[in-house]
Amino acid sequence: MSLKRISAFSSNGEGGNPAGVLVADTLPSAEKMQAIAKDVGYSETAFITPMGKKWRIRYFAPEQEVPFCGHATIATTAELGRRYGPGQFELVLNDSEISVEALEIGAEKWGAALTSPPTASSPAPKELTEKVLPIFNLTHDDLDDRFPLTIATAGAWHFLIALKNRQILQDMSYDFERLKKVMIEAELTTINLYFVQDDKTVHSRNPFASGGVYEDPATGAAAAALGGFFRDIGWKKEGKIIIHQGYDMKAPSDLHVEITPEKGKGIRVSGETRIIAD
Repeated sequence: MSLKRISAFSSNGEGGNPAGVLVADTLPSAEKMQAIAKDVGYSETAFITPMGKKWRIRYFAPEQEVPFCGHATIATTAELGRRYGPGQFELVLNDSEISVEALEIGAEKWGAALTSPPTASSPAPKELTEKVLPIFNLTHDDLDDRFPLTIATAGAWHFLIALKNRQILQDMSYDFERLKKVMIEAELTTINLYFVQDDKTVHSRNPFASGGVYEDPATGAAAAALGGFFRDIGWKKEGKIIIHQGYDMKAPSDLHVEITPEKGKGIRVSGETRIIAD
């Protein structure tokens, strides 16, 4: 077994969200994978092993297993590309399967694209909203009313909160333990706070308290869920957007999201990667 440290969705060779990637002949026990993920300390570590012509993959945050992680998938796919060349790979998750593509974008430089599990979204419950907004010191006057508060998924569940200006997003702060408790009770993977600059550009921040991490620099699963939500409400039925995340953490990350018109269909998310360490 060889653990790699790879940053996904990096911007011009900088930033991105680091993930551990462990490729093994057979997966360790769940307890061992959890211990490795805690030791690595990144928001997620991916564990992958051959499964016939496909690959079995599992994701662990420092404090729990998660059903799907976009940035760790991008990092893993880039590593598969380095080992086996560019092209398509089929990944078997706990509850679904996804298709990924390793992209060779330069000498020793790899990117990757994933097509997420199916998407879905629904209005955020009033009780949950009343718990979450005060934790961020937000009121309804801080929200962009074009985009209703929503619970959305593209393999994992996220609470989507649209803010009416960039400054409110930059000023984000919250009580970690209070939010962690609420997120675990609601089975949320991240809170996706975002600001829509225009119909092609979105800025985002993703607290991941439920996984033991204050904030994620890049969150592919949340990006896919957001793309599916935009399609569901008819704001962007088809086309591309770029999500800038991590810039307020000094870890700039660019997530390229491609939306197709078929409601519920998985969303393609792509980005560059950079090696942190072997």
